[in-house]
Amino acid sequence: MAVMAEHTSQMSVDEFETIASAAPETVTLEFIDGRIEVKPVTDGDHNSIVSWLAKRCMQTRPDLDLYQTQGLRVDAYRQSRARPDAVLAPEAHFAGHGEWAEPDGALMVVEVTSYDSDTDRRDRHEKPAAYGQAGIPVYLLIDRDACTVTVHSRPDRRVGGYRDIRLTDFGETAVLPDPVGIELDTEILKNYVR
Repeated sequence: MAVMAEHTSQMSVDEFETIASAAPETVTLEFIDGRIEVKPVTDGDHNSIVSWLAKRCMQTRPDLDLYQTQGLRVDAYRQSRARPDAVLAPEAHFAGHGEWAEPDGALMVVEVTSYDSDTDRRDRHEKPAAYGQAGIPVYLLIDRDACTVTVHSRPDRRVGGYRDIRLTDFGETAVLPDPVGIELDTEILKNYVR
């Protein structure tokens, strides 16, 4: 099956969901700002980062779950569909919600950059705009290219994006503000970059 990286004509969300449900397991599709996006297959380092984060969250906040690849309906205007690398929410929050859930109740979304040409546009620009407009309190970007952790908080639902952005180098402590309330020692992340 041939998959296009971008589709510029208007497509309905129903059409996208039909295409996404038929995609092979090796392809993850998202619908961001009216375009189909192909999310790269993760590598071992990427998966190790998400696993590390899940352990930190479970140790500090056992009342929460870190859901991997839960689809979210983000951006009311363009009816976008995003599949973050992880979503932090109350335990069992997404039970019964299906493949694409409303973002209400999500405390944090997480993206780990991939080594591809679309990372800058997708993870550093489009995703924070969509997640902020959806009102998700925290967007955590673990950037393997820059060796940084960027914590976006105080979402701006009116224009999208976040009002507070804090950049932390790998090896320093990143603070995830309330409602997450977790501090991360990021030293280990140095082991997961090329």
